[in-house]
Amino acid sequence: MRISDLSFLVVEDHDFQRETLIEMLKGLQAKDIHAAANGQEAFDFLVSHRTPIDVIISDLDMPTMDGLEFMRRAGEAGYRRSVILVSALDRTLLSAAEAMTKAYGVRLLGAISKPITQASLEALLENHGAPEPKLQARFTQRASYSLDEIMDGLENNQFEPFFQPKVDLATRRVVGAEALARWRHPQQGIVPPAAFIKILEDSGKIDELMWMMLRKGIAFCSSLNAGGLESSIAVNLSLKSLNNVDLANRITEISRAHHLDAEKVCLEITETAATTNLGAALENLTRLRMKGFGLSIDDFGTGYSSMQQLTRIPFTELKIDRSFIANSSTHEPARVLLSSSLQIARQLNIKAVAEGVETQQNWDLLQELGCDLAQGYFIAEPMDARSYMNWVQTLATNTTSMFVA
Repeated sequence: MRISDLSFLVVEDHDFQRETLIEMLKGLQAKDIHAAANGQEAFDFLVSHRTPIDVIISDLDMPTMDGLEFMRRAGEAGYRRSVILVSALDRTLLSAAEAMTKAYGVRLLGAISKPITQASLEALLENHGAPEPKLQARFTQRASYSLDEIMDGLENNQFEPFFQPKVDLATRRVVGAEALARWRHPQQGIVPPAAFIKILEDSGKIDELMWMMLRKGIAFCSSLNAGGLESSIAVNLSLKSLNNVDLANRITEISRAHHLDAEKVCLEITETAATTNLGAALENLTRLRMKGFGLSIDDFGTGYSSMQQLTRIPFTELKIDRSFIANSSTHEPARVLLSSSLQIARQLNIKAVAEGVETQQNWDLLQELGCDLAQGYFIAEPMDARSYMNWVQTLATNTTSMFVA
């Protein structure tokens, strides 16, 4: 959509800066421009205006109602179009305001530190017409299912892994995939994990899904390797499974039955899972490593015991939580934590995997910081077995056989 077709609301208490912003928008060919001197004026205008405003450009530090409250009230009122934040506040505070705005459900194009330039404003406005990051658009809108429905789906073999590729950042080669549970419902279509994982966990039935994902994921990875497409597979272990002292032997049997080397299988656990029934968990995880399986600590950095787990468990991979990746380009604390996590992985001689890579900016920063592997929607969304096979084979037919960012 052209800027001339958009409507704007400029929210700025400083008269000169408000007029400067308006003139910049006019210089970009904007025609429908409205203005407010504080958040209260802006909110009153927003709810009374007959047609929706496409883009709000708002300061943060204002009298009467500041930009933070305005963003909250706009989000609560259901405003889902675009917002650009502008402020002379410290960059850390501006990043916090960005996170808050997104948390209230408002679509944030970005934030600009004052003084604003027309070029920086135009660059963010280009994102207004861009699609939101892919969020499993094929998923059903139904929010909840009963345990009986879910168990029927398991018994009828309706659950399957979708595969999201993991790419080597240095070579751009696809080195493996993570198996993510999906429910192919006969009436509702593809059902996301949020609709069934917690129900299975709360009912103590999560292991039935986990074993299904292990069997199907390992079988698929074996078929890839047999077809000449060298690959590894990552599968999540449930918290409950770590209490079963026969876990390692069962996984070994599955891997052998499908003629897949243990080194090709990486088992992901959360740090919380590893703190429950510590003795059994450590026995299982140590035995899995003895048998050659890889171990990944998932969502690294989101809890309090990550460092302690690294001293207890022989991990081969550290998986950095998506929240640090998403904010690292603009939020200095997130960048510091990301850089520190990568340094920890290097010093422990284990692979670092960045999940939730959604933009070229994310990819470039991770390359700059020396991250090993990446996965996320910027590379590819999770795909069913056939789609993933076609995707990988298409890459393999290219002369470089590489994913090109």
